[in-house]
Amino acid sequence: MDLSAIHAALSAKSYSTLGPLCDDLLLQVASRGAATDDWPYAVHLLAHLYLNDLNSARFLWKTVPQEVKDARPELAAIWKIGQCLWNRDYAGVYTTAHEFEWSPEIADFVAGFLESYRKRIFELLTSAYSTIIVADVSHFMGMSEEDATNYAVQNGWSLDAATKMLTVRKQKAQTNQKLDASKLQRLTECVFHLEH
Repeated sequence: MDLSAIHAALSAKSYSTLGPLCDDLLLQVASRGAATDDWPYAVHLLAHLYLNDLNSARFLWKTVPQEVKDARPELAAIWKIGQCLWNRDYAGVYTTAHEFEWSPEIADFVAGFLESYRKRIFELLTSAYSTIIVADVSHFMGMSEEDATNYAVQNGWSLDAATKMLTVRKQKAQTNQKLDASKLQRLTECVFHLEH
């Protein structure tokens, strides 16, 4: 079984490509009837979590042979992270990830996942709140209150130290799209054709 493409993606930190890559390679391996005992299930499962594709992660988990689940504690630890994601246990994602000692092969990937997850949570907080207390940001971001405050302030939020309240700075919507005349013409022709 040739896993060089997976190892290359891990080395290049191309984590967003790993989910589809692993899916395709596993299908190829399975279609040839080859044994999948050596399949990098931990990488594959984490790849789906990285993409926030919880349904694919759950499906993969259900297809992993029980003896593989029992024999690979790293795979089980990744599944615990997946369960935290599924249950929206924001702090649990970070706690679970930090409780396990990851192998050198996957440690950078886990760190990349946590960084991506933290950015995604921060974007959700930005879109959902206009003000939020520091303790809540700390909880959602899996950081100490001081680190969460520093992270938020570095990303343009402001702190009221007296109330320990952060004011969210909303991202400005991009509205300066230019309309290409040829695209407008094609659209007009298409609508005209559909109406007549």
